[in-house]
Amino acid sequence: MTPTPIDVWLVEDDDDVRQTLLQTLQLSGIGARGFARAEQALQALPAEAPVVMLSDVRMPGMDGLTLLKQLQARDAELPVVLLTGHGDIPMAVEAMRLGAHDFFEKPYPPERLLHSLRRAMDKRALVLDNRRLRQQLAAGRDPGLLLGHTPQIELLRRQIDNIADTSASVLILGETGTGKEMVARSLHQGSGRKGHFVAVNCTALPESIFESEMFGAEPGAFTGVTRRRIGKIEHADNGTLFLDEIEGMPVTLQAKLLRVLQESVLERLGGNRLVEVDARIVAATKVDLQEAGRAGLFRPDLYFRLNVVTMFLPPLRERRADIPLLFMHFVEQARTQYNRDAAPPSDDLLQQLICRDWPGNVRELRHAAEQYVLGVLPVAEQPAPLSLPGQLAALEQQLILEAMHKENDNVARAAERLGIPRKTLYDKLARYRR
Repeated sequence: MTPTPIDVWLVEDDDDVRQTLLQTLQLSGIGARGFARAEQALQALPAEAPVVMLSDVRMPGMDGLTLLKQLQARDAELPVVLLTGHGDIPMAVEAMRLGAHDFFEKPYPPERLLHSLRRAMDKRALVLDNRRLRQQLAAGRDPGLLLGHTPQIELLRRQIDNIADTSASVLILGETGTGKEMVARSLHQGSGRKGHFVAVNCTALPESIFESEMFGAEPGAFTGVTRRRIGKIEHADNGTLFLDEIEGMPVTLQAKLLRVLQESVLERLGGNRLVEVDARIVAATKVDLQEAGRAGLFRPDLYFRLNVVTMFLPPLRERRADIPLLFMHFVEQARTQYNRDAAPPSDDLLQQLICRDWPGNVRELRHAAEQYVLGVLPVAEQPAPLSLPGQLAALEQQLILEAMHKENDNVARAAERLGIPRKTLYDKLARYRR
C-alpha cells in the first residue's frame, strides 16, 4: 500500500502574499496550489481530496470561516489552517470550535506554520489511508500486517514480490509478534502454487511424535497406527511448508529435513519407499541459528540450505511511523469482530502509542486496538495543567524529538531542520532524554 501524497491548497486574495507563500511551501518540499477566492477552491476540490487547506480569513466573497464550515460539511476530517492579520482572538476561538486544525495571526514564524502544515498533512494521509483500508476490508481483501510506509517495510514488500514466484527456500528472522507467518503466507499467495499452505510450530510438537507428524507413518510403524498417515511435509506438496521457530526441531530429524530440501523426497516412518514431494520451505526463527549451530543445537548444513534468501522483520519500535496506520487497521477489524462502534483515536492517543516500546510487536498492537474498541485500553494519566514555561518546554521537547525521529536520530540533520546549532541540540537532548 503506497502512501497517499498530500498537497496544500492555499486560498489568499492578495496576489503578492499568495505567490510568496506558495514559493515558501514549494521550497520546503510541499506540493502547493493557489486560489484567489474560496469559491474557486471549493469548486475544484474533489471528493476524498488528498489536500490540507490553508486559507486567509478576511477575503472578499466567501471568507475563511465560511470556507471552513463548507469544508466541514463536505469532509469533517479535511484539515484547515486559517490565517488572519487582524489579531481577532474571538475569531480564533470560533475557528477552533468549528474544527480548524490550527490558526495563525500575521505575522507568524514561517517554521511554525510549516510544522503545523506537516502535522496536518500527516493526519490527512492517515485518514485517507484508513479509508482505503476500510474499503479493502469491506471487499474481503485484508492487507495484513505488512502495512506501512517505512523503508524497512517497503524493502520487505519488494523482497516478497521479487522471490514469491520462485522455489527458493526462505529464512525469516524476527522477534515474537512481528508477523513472520504473515510474510510466509504472502510468499505462498504470490507463488502461484496450487497446494496447501501448511504451518507448523516446531516448538509446539512433542519430540515423541515429531517425526510422524512431519514425515507421516506407514501402518504398523508404531502402536496404534493402523493405516497410512500423511505428514505435514507431504500435505504441503505443490504448496508451502512454513516451519515456525525452526530452532525447536529435534537435531535427530534435521538431517531428514535436509534430505527433503536437497532431493525433494521423504520416507514415511516405518516405510522404505521414497515419496516425491515438491514443497517450498519457508522457515522462521527469533534466535541466531549460526550460534545454535556452534552450540550443537542446529545443523550448519541445514542452516545454509534454508538460508537461500533471508528476510528480516523489524520490531515495531524500529518502524514507529507505521504505528498509527496499523492501529487504525486493527481498530477497523475489531469493530467488525465485536460489532462495536468506536470513535477515531485522538492525536494524543496515537502519540502515546508511537512512544511505547511494544515488546510484543504487531501482535501486541492488535491486542491494544481490540482493547480500544472494547473501551478498556489503558492510557497514560493526564498530567496537571502546566505553567506557561512548562508548556513552552514541552512544546520544545516535542519539536526536538519529532525532528530527531524524522531524521532517523541524525543530530546534524535534525539541528539543520530545527534551525539551531548542533551543540545546542546536543545540550537539549541530554536534558530531554534523561
